[in-house]
Amino acid sequence: MRTAGWTEVCRLDDIPRQGARVVATPKHGQVAIFRTLDDTAFALEDRCPHKGGPLSQGIVHGHAVTCPLHSWVIDLGSGEAAAPDKGCARRIPVRVEDGIVLLASGAQP
Repeated sequence: MRTAGWTEVCRLDDIPRQGARVVATPKHGQVAIFRTLDDTAFALEDRCPHKGGPLSQGIVHGHAVTCPLHSWVIDLGSGEAAAPDKGCARRIPVRVEDGIVLLASGAQP
């Protein structure tokens, strides 16, 4: 399904609470879509800014994920690493409509 710059990638129910699912997209490459306990969806490039670890395999807690390689904590909303670490995972605009997760496919950065 495509609607004005957004592409359907999965159902929210396909992602476990406090978990992630990886989707491959032509525009953004490998994207990790995270679901929190409060059913908020976030999308980041599936690559830790530290050593490139797969964020989708990390532990989701609150609105953050801990990288499975070196335990960097990444804020899901901003993509920023928690202090004292420095770095930022690329965020991908995401929204949920009627239980369907949509990623930006238009001109957004």
